[in-house]
Amino acid sequence: MKTLWLGSLLASALLSHAAHAACTAPETGSDKAPALSPPLAQVVTGNGRLQFYSAPDNRCSMKGVFVIPKDQVIAYAQTRDGWTSVMYLNPTGDDVTGWVRSARLKTTGTISPKQ
Repeated sequence: MKTLWLGSLLASALLSHAAHAACTAPETGSDKAPALSPPLAQVVTGNGRLQFYSAPDNRCSMKGVFVIPKDQVIAYAQTRDGWTSVMYLNPTGDDVTGWVRSARLKTTGTISPKQ
């Protein structure tokens, strides 16, 4: 019985570690997530919620965190496989950063100082 319980505990820890490792976002500016310079102003398109993820991986959804069509985000990096690192500032001034699917975003301009 002890062996079975210990085995279950070990398996659970390993699976938890694997899930956590899979949800590690690549560094912005790295080969996996080239930086957008200057950052881009983008608007959410399409229908329904656009889910946020803690890393560019479908297994890494941030429960209850999403944007909707016409919301504006700032894009900082993109992966080659269709993910964009963004920040969203809500109407009360709180911000959230994460990854969203690039196909639902449309560029509206760049974010840079006025010359």
